[in-house]
Amino acid sequence: MGSRLRQVLLALLLTITCLSVPVEVYAFFFGGVTIKDEKEMGRKFDATIRAKLPVIDDPEVSLYVESLLTRLVKTLPPQPFTFKSTVILNNTMNAFAVPGGYVYILTGLIMRFESEAQLAGVLAHELAHVTQRHVASRLERAQYTTFGSLLLAVAGVVLGGPGGGALAVGAMGAGQSAMLNYSRMDESEADQIGLQYICKAGLDPKGMVEAFKVLRQKSRMSGSNIPTYLSTHPAIGDRITGLSARIEHLPREIKLRKGDNTRFLRVQTLLWARYGDAQAALQRFSQNDALSLMGRGIVLARQNSVAKAQEAFSQALAAAPSDSLILREAGAFHYRKGNLRESEILLRRALAITPSDYMASFYLARLLADSGDSAKAIDYFREVLRKVPEESEVHQAYARALNGQGQTARAFVHMTLAAIYAGDKKKAEQYFNKAKGLARNSEDKRKVDQLEKVYTEYKTLWKR
Repeated sequence: MGSRLRQVLLALLLTITCLSVPVEVYAFFFGGVTIKDEKEMGRKFDATIRAKLPVIDDPEVSLYVESLLTRLVKTLPPQPFTFKSTVILNNTMNAFAVPGGYVYILTGLIMRFESEAQLAGVLAHELAHVTQRHVASRLERAQYTTFGSLLLAVAGVVLGGPGGGALAVGAMGAGQSAMLNYSRMDESEADQIGLQYICKAGLDPKGMVEAFKVLRQKSRMSGSNIPTYLSTHPAIGDRITGLSARIEHLPREIKLRKGDNTRFLRVQTLLWARYGDAQAALQRFSQNDALSLMGRGIVLARQNSVAKAQEAFSQALAAAPSDSLILREAGAFHYRKGNLRESEILLRRALAITPSDYMASFYLARLLADSGDSAKAIDYFREVLRKVPEESEVHQAYARALNGQGQTARAFVHMTLAAIYAGDKKKAEQYFNKAKGLARNSEDKRKVDQLEKVYTEYKTLWKR
């Protein structure tokens, strides 16, 4: 885990440690945790985690994981929650779910798995923890639980390793820090229910067993530094045996299912190319297929080997001239190197094939703004924000384009939102006051009124 990411996670733990105001969950003491309580806790946790940890918003990654979760959710009976997946940039092999239907996958898990079926197996298991309300039941047993202690427990899980665990235990006490360490009964139920979800969704049921075997293997290879997932999901050996026996009794047509790893491999390529160890990534991308060439180009660009990166992207485009992901990544490469004309051609080709790729739209919007065409850039930024309304970087770039068009009040509205979603309280207050002071016409005032609702909500969250 990089030192910068560890610092962010430690800062999250220390921030949460200071949160001593209980959530208004009097139901904990009179009748248990309600569905409303779970939704509220989940929503506030999600807002906090997004402000404190790097979230992967690339649609190639986020929409893929979301589609896999949605495929599983469609098999469920009616649920009180709207399920939402988030991919967090973290090298830890981990996944977890919190009340309210929020499921989190860390990039370390995707990068080290071998198939979509394995990823689906973990998603199904975490989904079952939510549907069976395992976290809520543990909260009910720990009646003194606060919102701060929930956040602290989960942050400790995300951080992983002895350092994170020690911080969590020291701040909360052993009883509460064990809140997310599921019981054997919880794990067994999540395995059984998750396997049902996998079978109903038409996925390969062997994936869950294979996923647990990969985690166990990584545990044995790394000695005491076990994957965090095993520290919070115990008795992995017994569970592999139990699941294998259940799968053996499934109908033959279900047991013999084969998965399609096409999208999984594209996502894995992107994650290794962008965030993996450069030398290990280059070894992975030693072949001359289009995806490997693209991955090599991204890694070489990270190393500032511009000529070699350009050659790799050229070869990737020659191998797959209609692959929108390769077109987008090549376009982004040329944009960063200042080759705006070449970048625009590639990005527009990517969007012609995949109009929903809001990352391609974001790069095109930035390119247009840099070229002096703020009016066209604004249209693209608006479209991107419809897809990722809480992405700080997009609000910041949009604000610059608005300012270029003389729309100063609205520019400060989006500067405020950029600061809010980045968790920068000081700048958020500064920009919000600027936006209020500059609002003159009715539309600007309406935008500021909408902003105030968001700002007030986050101020309340920050105080907690």
